[in-house]
Amino acid sequence: MDETDEIQYEKIDEILWLDWDPIGVNEFEVRDEYQRYTLTIYGLKKLVASIDIIATALYKIETNQMGVMGDMERCRRVAEKIWNL
Repeated sequence: MDETDEIQYEKIDEILWLDWDPIGVNEFEVRDEYQRYTLTIYGLKKLVASIDIIATALYKIETNQMGVMGDMERCRRVAEKIWNL
């Protein structure tokens, strides 16, 4: 990963932490909670995936991997923010 990629990776990680936070832990400082998903979303961004693809991936993480009630509107807002990096 070059420096530009590292910066983008860190920004995606930050967006997932601050804006996505589907289980509401960022106020409790469990900072690494979503880092396992950062690489997946970063990879989609690198592949120039659409907002819909990124949002769907986030939604599937919420519902399939975390087992929480998904929020597609939030996923779409977060995906837009990631796509616009």
